[in-house]
Amino acid sequence: EYLYNLDLSTAIADRLVAAGQQVTRVAADGREIALQDRATRTPDAGLFVSIHHDSMQQAWIDAGRRREFAGYSLFVSEKNPRYADSLRCAQSVGEAMRNAGQMPSLYHATPIPGEIRPLIDARLGIHRFDDLVVLKTAPMPAILIEAGVIANPDDEARVGRPDTVRLLAAAIVQGIQACQAPG
Repeated sequence: EYLYNLDLSTAIADRLVAAGQQVTRVAADGREIALQDRATRTPDAGLFVSIHHDSMQQAWIDAGRRREFAGYSLFVSEKNPRYADSLRCAQSVGEAMRNAGQMPSLYHATPIPGEIRPLIDARLGIHRFDDLVVLKTAPMPAILIEAGVIANPDDEARVGRPDTVRLLAAAIVQGIQACQAPG
């Protein structure tokens, strides 16, 4: 997963920097940083975005259910002090992902132990996960993006293609810029 995260986060950071945004990358150099320290590294940042690629529970993999879910998921935490802004940014990113032809995975809303994440918006793939450390400890608006389900071999191949990385990065950046726009 780390290499998928690194490729996508690099593409996102490069686009944001090219657009004149200041970007501080955390854990992109391979050094381990405690979860509670990641979102507080740059406390005056306007937004914290955590980039990931999803797996699924081993029981589903063992049962041959790898291909049941594909697509992205977005997460916010009501424990974040800027929850309303976090949700607005997740909505903006979700809209941009949908406009780019991406579909959300609703795996995390399935009624199985360890999941059952409250679904805020099924169309946009936004879930509430209040105890995700990087989201609840961030002093700024914060979202976590699962860009694809790499436990699904088809989705893994899709999100690993350079054209898909570019498409996802463009959509995510568009969503970030829209949620940070004044007014």
